[in-house]
Amino acid sequence: MDEKKDKMSYEDFHKTASDYGEDKGHDFLTDPAAVAKAREKAEGEKAVSHGDMLRATREKRGFSLEELATKTGIPRDALAQLEAGESMLPLGQVIKLSKVLSLRMADVISPGKEAFTIVKSDQRQSFSRFGKAREVSYGYEYESLAAQKKNRAMEPFIVTLHPSIADEPSSHDGQEFIYVLEGEMEVIIENTRDVLKPGDAVYYDSTNMHLVKAHGGKPAKILAVLIS
Repeated sequence: MDEKKDKMSYEDFHKTASDYGEDKGHDFLTDPAAVAKAREKAEGEKAVSHGDMLRATREKRGFSLEELATKTGIPRDALAQLEAGESMLPLGQVIKLSKVLSLRMADVISPGKEAFTIVKSDQRQSFSRFGKAREVSYGYEYESLAAQKKNRAMEPFIVTLHPSIADEPSSHDGQEFIYVLEGEMEVIIENTRDVLKPGDAVYYDSTNMHLVKAHGGKPAKILAVLIS
């Protein structure tokens, strides 16, 4: 984030904080609504800044949005929304995009700056916040468990699978490990189809045609670890 945006963010903080005082109940740091608003604004700035990085990388590689859409199989509109910080892609598409742009998957999700991270349950970085309706139409939304860890070799997520009629297996580079936490998950790998329940797990090469989705008409929650 550049110096100008940093300055603007501080000014916004100062203006918001000045609206609070001893005679107005909560102060800025204890008012849940104010904290939530500030956090939402900060997340929005990070998303836009990240979109700017992806746009700059695309342009550096010499791709137009149309060319990148052709090479990745990702709709142009979805790529434009990603660059604008309005939405996030399904995980399989994130991997395809990172390969075409010669990036690591972590660069597309969040490059991170910390040597290690501890993520409490209420601190997960969600990738359904922008364009949630679009995320659900894909059948799932996901939260990163290590977005701020630098030089990540794997990507751990908590994924909520929503009931979906989607039944289109896909393939991409890497490997995936999935552990079912809640509900039931249907998994298809090549010609094998099975239903997994809480406590069940599956590990496969992502180069195999595969599909995972909620089973039984109810959401399912899973721990997914991807290596690309």
